[in-house]
Amino acid sequence: MQKITEKNQFHRSITFMSWLLCALLLLSCEQQEPQPQAEDMPTTTGYSGTIISVGDSLTAGLGVMEDEAWPAIVEKNLQNNGYHWQVVNAGISGETSSGILSRIKWILARKPQVVILETGGNDGLRGIPLSVVRKNINNAVQLLQEGNVTVILAGMQIVQNLGPDYTSEFAEIYPSIAREQGCILIPFFLREVAGEPALNQADMIHPNEDGHKIIAETVYPFVLQALQEYL
Repeated sequence: MQKITEKNQFHRSITFMSWLLCALLLLSCEQQEPQPQAEDMPTTTGYSGTIISVGDSLTAGLGVMEDEAWPAIVEKNLQNNGYHWQVVNAGISGETSSGILSRIKWILARKPQVVILETGGNDGLRGIPLSVVRKNINNAVQLLQEGNVTVILAGMQIVQNLGPDYTSEFAEIYPSIAREQGCILIPFFLREVAGEPALNQADMIHPNEDGHKIIAETVYPFVLQALQEYL
């Protein structure tokens, strides 16, 4: 019986590692889209203000229609509740915190009042040093705030593929930066979505249409909190 149990545990370990390697490969192979030009973005005419959602494929809406991704749902919810604000989806599949940092000037050129910053997931799965991830996100938040932007930072968590220390220290990056910079924090961006088969696509990484609806529900109260400064 002991040999059978050890054999089953071995097979389970192999299955998990296979899934993890596939996940890492999927994220690593996501193609970076060409950086959009400011003139290509929707105009703010007729809106009270602009919110830009900046992130990776979780924001870009990989695998779902544009109007099914959470930024579009958040804008619709705002409109339905009398807040005539534009929510621009500036997500790029495969992007890391370094990529986000390199786009800050482009983001500020759009003159948003609010930025929802979702980044770090790809960094964590690729094992980027935590000091680099933290520095990139911290600098991005600081630069946005210096541009008079209200920042909503989306907290992220990762699977324990690099050990519990890396996982816990990674998760702590977000509340730590939020405390230091005084920005709004979404404790966990994928709350109630991460790991749920019914809310994710077959890769168990990217949310499906229903998953994006849940993310929009998670994000929405923090958007309202940010808008209080402008109402």
